[in-house]
Amino acid sequence: MCTAITLQSGQGETFFGRNMDFSYDIDPHIYIVPSGYEWNNVLNMRKIRNRYRFIGIGQELEGLLGFFDGVNEMGFAAAALYFAGYARYNTGPGNGQEESIASFEFLHYLLGNCANTEELKRLLRQVKITGLEDPVTRTVAPLHWIAADRGGNCVVIEQTDRGLEVFDNPIGVLANSPDFKWHMTNLRNYMEASPVQTEEAFWGDYRLTPFGQAGGTQILPGGYTSPARFVRTSYLKSFLPVPESRNEAVVSCFHIMESVTVPKGAVITSRNEYDYTRYTAFINTATCEYFFKTYDNIQVGTAGLYEEESPYQRLVNLGGI
Repeated sequence: MCTAITLQSGQGETFFGRNMDFSYDIDPHIYIVPSGYEWNNVLNMRKIRNRYRFIGIGQELEGLLGFFDGVNEMGFAAAALYFAGYARYNTGPGNGQEESIASFEFLHYLLGNCANTEELKRLLRQVKITGLEDPVTRTVAPLHWIAADRGGNCVVIEQTDRGLEVFDNPIGVLANSPDFKWHMTNLRNYMEASPVQTEEAFWGDYRLTPFGQAGGTQILPGGYTSPARFVRTSYLKSFLPVPESRNEAVVSCFHIMESVTVPKGAVITSRNEYDYTRYTAFINTATCEYFFKTYDNIQVGTAGLYEEESPYQRLVNLGGI
């Protein structure tokens, strides 16, 4: 479970962020990775050299550093979300002309090497995403990805039975399964949702009136399923007044995510574990600043890309969540 959005301010700045909903114990930190940083591709131990400096939330475990979300110096931001039942990774060695990347290292690869969504589309022609067990879930975690650039362009990356696909994302929202095209089609079921309401109706000679306000929102789904979260987030983002300042944009982002934040106890998995919102984080792609809060600390913290200069710096501990 996770939800991600993009939002543009009246000043033209693009904000990108997500709720990180997870049932596995994680210990996320904010890391700064410098340009030119070299890391070992876990599939073949070949060195990969990053082109761009980036800041991201991730976790280092058993010598492996994986990222959940982040933004690089070019204002390119991306996040990984669960995609259960639909993700289909490559398993073979490929044709030798592609760069094979493990699914849990794919986000690191994107943040280190993409300047914008157009460059991402070109890069993916040379990449093969291979499923590999990660040290957090001890499974081949099913993932798909959302990415946005400083200009406000947004895409979704999914590898399914149809192969590796990149979809332009005009709504700027992503949740979990089913696939992105299904979610976009499903929005048509909620066309009548509106911030205004019908003030009266007559059934025969009998006059009906609403119970106060919000009658136009009755059609919206109220659960925590992926389709319900996708619809509610898309609705709120679409009708929100355009935030004029950076501060207004950050406040708006957090308020939108409150509607799909999962409290502990609302969802219990088949493993008898709570699935809940571990953290909420937003990024200003113009300034490469993070704004974040965790389940146990609702005060918004901040971190910036240029706060530290040391080679791959672990900057902030989000609290052992």
